[in-house]
Amino acid sequence: MKKQFICALLALQLIIIISCNHKIETHKEETKFLVTSPIMKDTTIYNEYVAQINSSNHIELRSQERGYLEKIYVDEGQFVKKGQLMFKIMPTIYQAEVAKAKAELNFEEIEYNNTKSLAEKNVVSVNELALAKAKVEKAKAELALAEAHLSFTEIRAPFDGIMDRFHTRVGSLLEEGELLTTLSDISYIWVYFNVPESEYLNYVGKGKNNFKSKVQLRLANKELFESQGSIETIEGEFNNETGNIAFRATFPNSKGLLRHGETGNILMSVNLKNAILIPQKSTFDILDKKYVYVVNAQNILQAKQITIANELDHLYVVGSGLSNKDKILADGLGKVKSNERIEYEFVSFEEEMLDLNQMHAE
Repeated sequence: MKKQFICALLALQLIIIISCNHKIETHKEETKFLVTSPIMKDTTIYNEYVAQINSSNHIELRSQERGYLEKIYVDEGQFVKKGQLMFKIMPTIYQAEVAKAKAELNFEEIEYNNTKSLAEKNVVSVNELALAKAKVEKAKAELALAEAHLSFTEIRAPFDGIMDRFHTRVGSLLEEGELLTTLSDISYIWVYFNVPESEYLNYVGKGKNNFKSKVQLRLANKELFESQGSIETIEGEFNNETGNIAFRATFPNSKGLLRHGETGNILMSVNLKNAILIPQKSTFDILDKKYVYVVNAQNILQAKQITIANELDHLYVVGSGLSNKDKILADGLGKVKSNERIEYEFVSFEEEMLDLNQMHAE
């Protein structure tokens, strides 16, 4: 009886093991992975460069005369028009100099007229008349100089622009050449960015004229500036320390959003012929190197190293390691390992990207 019980127990255990193995095999057979192929197509990528945003005309406003700052007519950050009065230095001394110069001119003109009358009567020589005339001209020049000094007590905007902060206050004693503020013309903005030598050659080294090429500006908040800019100049020399050369792009700035001193990133488009594209989710990393699982003719996965030439939304541009005839594992990379045989369903690259876009849209 005891022997029969043991035999029955062993038979039951065998049935359970067989049942479990059958379930595992069935589950494994039911698991199908999605496989796709890279696509080869012409595409546009964007090289990105750190950029410095400058006003197209940024100047320092300095006093041209010594004196007390009597009045400020504008405020920091204010937009001013060309010719608008901004600062005034106390003009008392310079007004007195103008009055003195006018009196001296009046005196010399009287002397000249008297000398001229005497010369006509041959009382004085022609040389004395010429000397009197020269004194009049000198007095006129001194008056013009005094009036110029007086005019310099009023500091006016040389062009339309935005004021920066004040470096002095009303009542301060200004020295000649002392900084008052800075003024920026921001109707157009100059954006400078540095390009490596290899990429510079790609842009202009093949006889292709890229001047006036359109570029985009990504602002510090990651948004794109509303207007495109144009590349207008390239510096004449490379920086020997960095191997870069500076480009300058000009952007219209009618709304005044961009200001002198901002930073951003320039996006410069590059057209690629017959680029190999794969979904980013089809890759995995090992020691900072990119790999994909390639499915061979026996449905066996093989890890293959690839290089990435550039990055797009949800896509990689493959530099080397794949062709558009390869089959790669599209998802489920964490559930498999190299040299494992799988069952799969093939989906086109377009279908895979449609699903990917829908997933990210959700």
